[in-house]
Amino acid sequence: MNLYDGWIQAEYVESIIDQYRNNPFIECLPPIKNATQVSATLKNQINFRASEIYLDGNKRIHAIAQLIDHFFQPLTRHIELEMKISLMIRQGYIGRNLIDGGHNVHIQNGYERLMKGDLEVQRFEHVESTAKSMTFIGCSGSGKTASINRILATYPQVIYHQKYNFTQIVFLKIDCPYDGSLKSLCHNFFRALDEVLHENYVDRYVRKRHGVETLIALMAQIANTYAIGLLVIDEIQHLSTKRSGGAEKMLNFFVTLVNTISIPVLMVGTPKAQPIFELDLRSARRASGFGALLWEPLARPDFEVKIDKTEWGRFTNRLWKLQWLTKADPVLSTEISETWFDLSQGIMDVVIKLYVLSQMRAVVSGIERITPKLMRKVYEDELKPIHPMIDALRSGLKERIAKYSDLTIPHIDKKIIELSILVQKQVAKVNSEPKFENNSSAIRLYRQLVDMGFESTLLEPLVSKAFRDNPSVELKDIMPIVIEWYKSAEQTKPEKKSGSTYKIIHPKDWHTLETDDLRFVSSQADNTDEFVEILKSSGVMFDTDAWIDTYG
Repeated sequence: MNLYDGWIQAEYVESIIDQYRNNPFIECLPPIKNATQVSATLKNQINFRASEIYLDGNKRIHAIAQLIDHFFQPLTRHIELEMKISLMIRQGYIGRNLIDGGHNVHIQNGYERLMKGDLEVQRFEHVESTAKSMTFIGCSGSGKTASINRILATYPQVIYHQKYNFTQIVFLKIDCPYDGSLKSLCHNFFRALDEVLHENYVDRYVRKRHGVETLIALMAQIANTYAIGLLVIDEIQHLSTKRSGGAEKMLNFFVTLVNTISIPVLMVGTPKAQPIFELDLRSARRASGFGALLWEPLARPDFEVKIDKTEWGRFTNRLWKLQWLTKADPVLSTEISETWFDLSQGIMDVVIKLYVLSQMRAVVSGIERITPKLMRKVYEDELKPIHPMIDALRSGLKERIAKYSDLTIPHIDKKIIELSILVQKQVAKVNSEPKFENNSSAIRLYRQLVDMGFESTLLEPLVSKAFRDNPSVELKDIMPIVIEWYKSAEQTKPEKKSGSTYKIIHPKDWHTLETDDLRFVSSQADNTDEFVEILKSSGVMFDTDAWIDTYG
């Protein structure tokens, strides 16, 4: 049999766990991972090269933007989620074994239910369901969907068992429809199947206007036919109790999937979905499972102590290392970390997007570093739609938080384009640089040395000569040659006359100066009083008031 892209041939490894042994559905799965292996598997490496710091603004903006989709820092919560998904898939297969006949019993009972139109009917003695359910709740931007997708990607989605001529679907993920009806949810199930199996179940079942009960029976039979290991239903908060026939009917739908059909089900949504499942706690026929997993935003650490080992510290410290700015501070300061948390309230998507937009603003404005003032300005200008949600989280009131829990965090694709256009205005400055006959290494060396403080008028002939005399020498070896020549040329320069003019930097450009320049410090203060307080707190200015209070 020729396999479709993404399908794999089953290879079996004998399990050391008795319950899993001699079950082809389980023994063909990837090995069970420990916490260290999970972290290494989920972690995403960003290709960051220090030389990219000296690219022009447009290119750096695109390099910065990759953090939105590709940055992922595994935390304790991700390891716990992976463990539960691993358990759900494997435990669900215990009662569905190709070898001992358990799977065939499910197939026959499913056929009987389909023919009789009754989900309670069974032809053979019912095999006890080993499937488990779990609800996964978290506010928008907490990383639920991205985390699940990354964990599921560690499994093959479709495995073909040549020995048994059987096609196994390890997981299937569907989204709840916006119209909120169970019928549309069933339709999405068949559409997802068609994408994975290259079949036409939509034509066979969806277009025939079947009722919900018939669709559920068909779902049950197909789910057993392909031994679906886990059904993930995302955006569960879209389900409407009104359109689905009431909360009890909705609950029975999920209970049937787990208890009768024996499919493990992971239901994902925002806190608005909680009322649907609170009924489950009072139901005599509730689904057995792992209960609910609630993801709160990253907790606020105690900034008075070392935060490196907190989730906030691990997440932001790794992110802080990925800066495409020429004057970036190597260490994340407590002041910036506090500001960052206050403006994001620990929502991971906001943490990343605020950081990305701040870097982009730093490139466009020429400040070339992230400061608390810059972050606050970006938050006020670019993230207005989420201010109500951030304010609700600051309040700590559950009612307010639930009200804004599914507020959409704005995409920043449009902002990237806008910032790229602004950077284009700086192209004239770049075009005024020496072209060095389009030698990219020479241009890169020239920019690096200018940023290091060397005078550009002296550099141009020296860089040109270095590459002309040493065409096969690497950039790292040419740099010390140019620096040595530059120093020699500096020593032979005639002394400037007393009337020499000096470059004047206007206050509007003070934000582009070095971090330890007092003019830069002044640019970050909103008024004179704040500037004085900064100087006192940093020890630059002697605090006479504090001294008098101590000794007076």
